[in-house]
Amino acid sequence: MRSDVIHTLLVANRGEIACRIFRTCRDLGITTVAVYSDADADALHVREADLAVRLPGAAPAGTYLRGDLVVAAARAAGADAVHPGYGFLSENAAFAAAVQDAGLVWVGPPVNAIELMASKTRAKELMAGAGVPLLAPVDPATAGPGDLPLLLKAAAGGGGRGMRIVRELDALPGELLAAAAEAASAFGDGEVFAEPYVERGRHVEVQVMADAHDTVWALGTRDCSLQRRHQKVIEEAPAPGLDEALRTRLHEAAVAAARAVGYRGAGTVEFLVSAEGRPYFLEMNTRLQVEHPVTEAVFGLDLVALQLRVAEGEPLPSPEPPQPSGHAVEARLYAEDPARDWQPQTGALLTLEVPEGPGLRLDTGYTGGDTIGVHYDPMIAKVIAHAPTRTEAVRLLARALERARIHGPVTNRGLLVRSLRHPDFAAARLDTGFYDRHLAELTGPGAGDPATAALAAALAEAVRGPDAVRPTRPGGPAPARFGAWRNVPSQPQRKRYRSEPDGTEHEVAYRTPRTGVPEPHGTPGTRVLTATPDRVTLEVDGVTRHFAITTHADRVHVDATDASYTFTALPRFTDPATHTAPGSLLAPMPGTVVRLAEGLAAGVTVGAGQPLIWLEAMKMEHRILAPASGTLTALHAAPGHQVEVGALLAVVQEDPAATPVPVPVPEETA
Repeated sequence: MRSDVIHTLLVANRGEIACRIFRTCRDLGITTVAVYSDADADALHVREADLAVRLPGAAPAGTYLRGDLVVAAARAAGADAVHPGYGFLSENAAFAAAVQDAGLVWVGPPVNAIELMASKTRAKELMAGAGVPLLAPVDPATAGPGDLPLLLKAAAGGGGRGMRIVRELDALPGELLAAAAEAASAFGDGEVFAEPYVERGRHVEVQVMADAHDTVWALGTRDCSLQRRHQKVIEEAPAPGLDEALRTRLHEAAVAAARAVGYRGAGTVEFLVSAEGRPYFLEMNTRLQVEHPVTEAVFGLDLVALQLRVAEGEPLPSPEPPQPSGHAVEARLYAEDPARDWQPQTGALLTLEVPEGPGLRLDTGYTGGDTIGVHYDPMIAKVIAHAPTRTEAVRLLARALERARIHGPVTNRGLLVRSLRHPDFAAARLDTGFYDRHLAELTGPGAGDPATAALAAALAEAVRGPDAVRPTRPGGPAPARFGAWRNVPSQPQRKRYRSEPDGTEHEVAYRTPRTGVPEPHGTPGTRVLTATPDRVTLEVDGVTRHFAITTHADRVHVDATDASYTFTALPRFTDPATHTAPGSLLAPMPGTVVRLAEGLAAGVTVGAGQPLIWLEAMKMEHRILAPASGTLTALHAAPGHQVEVGALLAVVQEDPAATPVPVPVPEETA
């Protein structure tokens, strides 16, 4: 038996990607090993693995980023191979070397390839020698007006950290310092370089797969242009709207890049394509990408299975890749609020149900009842749709997201649905500025009917009493059914709900006569057809509409056929003691205070909108801005402090005539 055959595989990762790799391992008969932090002790990837090893602690730096602990875990569990997934240590050459030094199979590219591509500056020099098209670098020290706009990027790492767009020369020194500081914090390497910023460019990438027998596949293109904070949100394959000559050039450049570093395994060569159709090399990711499922769907492949095959020394199944078929689109479902500066959300994920059906796929690291914590990326799941045409795939994905039941923290589900149905997306008018232009309309009031959904919530609550008619159960009573209006003497009952997260309040009224059958009050054109504690059917202006009702404490989730709503049940009268003092700056999410504006202290004057405090939560930095011009009367935050959501950080006493003290803090785009 060959010594490099994999029998037991440790995945040096967590969440969705660990679960996805385990799925392939089960199909191949490979025993699986999970590693987990204390925060992930009951996580789905731990529950799905055959074996699991604890990494003491919660923060990534002391757990998933500790290569020595991961290698020790592999030895303890009897693993003979390690798969890094994506993120964490997946592109860490020292970790790859340590795995191999321990006598384990490394399911990834050669250490030398990782090293060569680890620095974007070194990678660009190498690609220039291989004939791959590049943007000319710009020396920040000699940059002039003709070089603007510039894009500053961290030489190490990715995910948008250490990245800044500079449109004015006066801002360049400060932005360089900020980018370097963020890069050093995120990757331990503060090197930053500059290149021209391509306005309305598209992010197009090519999936490559290579073996040790001189075969390199270019598995089509993917478009990943819809991004927030330089992180991808919606991806698709193949990239639409590219002519065959451009596709061929991208494929050839990707293969040349892989051959230039002696690549093996799965990798991605990323390009920026200008509005004129000119491609420029960005970087090569020496790992599996988050968006790999769209390529798998189009080519009918399991890329993880191919990674394992190549790691065992086997050749790819054929000299040429299979022919692609159809179109696939992936949406990343995040626990975040796009309308509020993409703030990450935490808490119990009470329900996660995505429709199943032909062409649909769900990759996730969560199930209903799990908790989304503060330590890791806020991605809940990836939903993928595959169909014969792009139009069909986009329609299928949008409808699946719309019909999903997702209860718990605020998510970007509504943004995803509206993005997929936006005219620019439908017409494949794609570029990385999509959300810069369209975010306000995509997060504004939608076409749904929250008032009717609130009425359904109130009616469900009305039949939840001790004498109410319950939902149908085997051997139990049937649900209430009624149609025409009744003239009853009872006084109307009123309920107040607040829509989450926009805060809009709704007051609904109904009557409950002695029969226990509630009737809407003050809503002409609406009548109740059936009502149970978890399902209400209304006829609204002649159209029958169904509402599924789920209650968790004071939160009510209403899932309609075309939209979903979350309400907080409000008391009839508000408590003045719950109001926050004017000018209070509250933590919008749990996190760590990473820095304060220079010179910030009680007694200084600040200007409206001025960045005062920076929080780091779930791999992102978030600015806390002065709500008005005035005097900082209290400061409760300090670097290193852990704060909970709603914690009081500072207080600004408004004074429009105040002259703010200049605070030399560069503009952030983290």
